[in-house]
Amino acid sequence: MSSEQFQAAHSNIYNLGTHLLQYLQEIRQSRLSEGDDTKGLQSVENDITTALTALEKQKYQVAVIAAMKAGKSTFLNSIIGVDVLASETAACTICRTDVLHIPADQDPRLLEYREGKRKPIVIAEGKEGEIQQKFLDRTREIRETGNSDNTIRFEIEHPIEAISGISSLAGFTLVDTPGPNEWESAQFNTVELKRTALEALRTCNAILFVLNYASYKDNAVSELFKDLVENRQEILESEKGKIYFILNKVDQKTEKDKDIDEVIQDLKRELSNFGFPNPMIYPASSRQGLLAKLIQQGKATESQKKDFKKFFSARYAIENEDGDQVIPAPHKIAPQALIDSGIPTIQSTVIETITKNAGWNLLSDALAKIDKAEKTIESLLNAQIGGWNTKLEELKQIVEEYRRRSESAKEKVEAVKESVNNKEKELINRFNQGIAEFTEGAKSKIQDEIDRIANPRINKSTNSEVNQKTEIPTRTEIPSNDMNLALTLPNTVPILGGFSFSFRVQRSLIEDVNKALNGGSSNIKDSQFQPYDSYIIRVNTQEEADKIIEIINNFCSPHIENWWTDTQDKLVRYGTETREELVQKIQNDIQNISNDLSNFLGEALQVEINVNPIQFPSFEFSGIDEKVKNQQEIWKRKKGEDTRTGGNKGCCESNKDYVARTTKENHFYEINLHKTSDAIKQIINNKASSSRELLEQLIKKQIADDFRKAEKQINDYIKKFQDVFDSLLKQRETKEAESDEIINNLNLQKEKLNEYLQELKSIRESLNTWKP
Repeated sequence: MSSEQFQAAHSNIYNLGTHLLQYLQEIRQSRLSEGDDTKGLQSVENDITTALTALEKQKYQVAVIAAMKAGKSTFLNSIIGVDVLASETAACTICRTDVLHIPADQDPRLLEYREGKRKPIVIAEGKEGEIQQKFLDRTREIRETGNSDNTIRFEIEHPIEAISGISSLAGFTLVDTPGPNEWESAQFNTVELKRTALEALRTCNAILFVLNYASYKDNAVSELFKDLVENRQEILESEKGKIYFILNKVDQKTEKDKDIDEVIQDLKRELSNFGFPNPMIYPASSRQGLLAKLIQQGKATESQKKDFKKFFSARYAIENEDGDQVIPAPHKIAPQALIDSGIPTIQSTVIETITKNAGWNLLSDALAKIDKAEKTIESLLNAQIGGWNTKLEELKQIVEEYRRRSESAKEKVEAVKESVNNKEKELINRFNQGIAEFTEGAKSKIQDEIDRIANPRINKSTNSEVNQKTEIPTRTEIPSNDMNLALTLPNTVPILGGFSFSFRVQRSLIEDVNKALNGGSSNIKDSQFQPYDSYIIRVNTQEEADKIIEIINNFCSPHIENWWTDTQDKLVRYGTETREELVQKIQNDIQNISNDLSNFLGEALQVEINVNPIQFPSFEFSGIDEKVKNQQEIWKRKKGEDTRTGGNKGCCESNKDYVARTTKENHFYEINLHKTSDAIKQIINNKASSSRELLEQLIKKQIADDFRKAEKQINDYIKKFQDVFDSLLKQRETKEAESDEIINNLNLQKEKLNEYLQELKSIRESLNTWKP
């Protein structure tokens, strides 16, 4: 679906909904004047309003992910069309920053969200230059203070040039994701990137990986992609349509470098080897694109014009009659330079991806909700016409039977609720098993690494394996009903529900400790162990002890966070799939109950009563990620917690300090690995416990909310007809002589409604030709 098609369909559906709302309000106003409170039509009006609101405010998120020095901020600025985000030479992104599109006549703002606070703080308002400087100052302050204010994310409200002509994408948002923060371990700096990438895969409509042309094969990117695709081939295959790779800074190519097409083919092979099927790669010169846009819009500063002339104008030199090379003025070059930058191609491709997938789903769901409202109005009109055409005594019997069947329907809904509660318990048990498996697997793997330090024989026999990064079986205890079994498990551990958790290490802890103690020799010297306990290391100075503590902390923190990131991703995906299945069950069961009522009314009144579709539109179906964040915020406000995180860490918050224990004995400093191991395991237990509690509360709340949505839809349906019958019986007793006129008016209302129904049918047929 092109952006033009999407815009046209969006406008048609919005106009249809607006006209139907006006039609319904006219009917309600007419009946109010006749003494009918029209309460039965209020929920129908609410449905139409909900659909219109979704069309206006639906968010479309595009995540931009990159390792450092890839030119991510400049790329984002080129899409936005102004220089508002600090460039990489000034500072890399320290917290997630959402760039929200706003109308051109609205003042841009920079907002800061802090942990535990409901409302954001306005940091700057007005011109982009001021916003950029204030943003840069605040970023530096956060770095210098270690994020003492617990900043979670920033939000920039600014017009985005890429969608300036597409009003139907008013909810378009660019998500500027954080790269490796300065306080993250330099030796394992892809954990935050990986967490961000996995969340984006679950929640965003498109994902752009920005790679530096000069260093697209660097280690950080390689490690990120290796970690990202591990055991996720099926997910990547299903999501491949929304993943793009941007080969940025191609303007830095020199004559001696490969052609861009060759580099792209090479990168395709690399990405395919990592596990990305048929990767989509687009070359880009973000700086050229940004400057060209600014010049075209007449917004470029003198400095920006000079940069454009210095770096890009020479490529567009033309030869005059005398053979001299003449460089046209920047405003003459800018349109072609913008095209050559690759930015317009990337923009149109991403917009097409959004409109043909998330956009189509929104239009389809909004149209379905409007259709439901139309069909409900039609059914209510038919019920009134049928009621006037039925003998009064017979009508009273039908109304009484409907009341009885309605009560029976509500009892059946309660039975569905009981079934849902049983499914809820199963889901909670599965989540608990997953968290328990992470807990035991992580503790066991850390213990393995500590055992390597304490037992020189293990070190000697496995040193070559460690150098080759060969995985070592982890040992974990799996609780049975009445005994514990110590099992040797592979590093990828399958558990009930199809989970598979990997406890792979990027390097061995013993290697790092050896380097610290012995300048890189293969093993710790026997003399450095306490004679009666090889789990106590002796060193001569506090400096050596501190170094080992730092090594253990720097090893444990990122590895445990990495394992938890994998665990959380699998749990969230499993929870989302299970929730969708459960919603489908709720939908089907309650739909059957509702259909029975529709069939009864149609047969009894001898008119057509449309089914009442139980709906869960995508725009009302928020994901688990968002629920987790909201629940965490609620807990923190309730408990007054003072946690410090470099941003949201998902279910299990990040904690870098796995404290090793040091004591001074005689002339030695001793590090007790027993106590160190116990401390690390306790932290893992604490993390798991809080995550288990949070997820359990979250699952219960989410399933209860889903059930209530379905329950409300059938209760509203029941009440609509009860209100119609109550009003009808009163009218039959006082206005029997006016029955012909009343029926005629109802038929006229139906004729007008049929016009909307035909229009809706036409829009649906057109929309289905673009169905993805």
